[in-house]
Amino acid sequence: MATALGSRTQPRKSFAKRISSHLAAALVVFCLAQIGIVAKMGGSLVLHLGVIIAIGGYAVAARGLEHRWQMLEQGGLSQGGLALRFRRDVAQLWAASIVGALLWIPVAIIYRFLFG
Repeated sequence: MATALGSRTQPRKSFAKRISSHLAAALVVFCLAQIGIVAKMGGSLVLHLGVIIAIGGYAVAARGLEHRWQMLEQGGLSQGGLALRFRRDVAQLWAASIVGALLWIPVAIIYRFLFG
């Protein structure tokens, strides 16, 4: 029965590895949404360069978050405390990825208004 339902004795992935998985998926969503929005808005080379810079900034912030979780796991926090922080960070990560990509809509509209 235990093999059919999965063994409960298997160790869970660490929070640092789990946050890395969320970061990778959120980065893909962030990139695809940005590229799609800029392409639909008739993006120019300047807007596409802005997308590259935004993705680079995201990568730097993601590395900082990964480092934070490595430090948190080495600290003496309980599993409950880590789980609470993990859920909060994951929610903030996904919200920032989606909202950050959607910020290209007003930027593209203003760029199109100013430069045709």
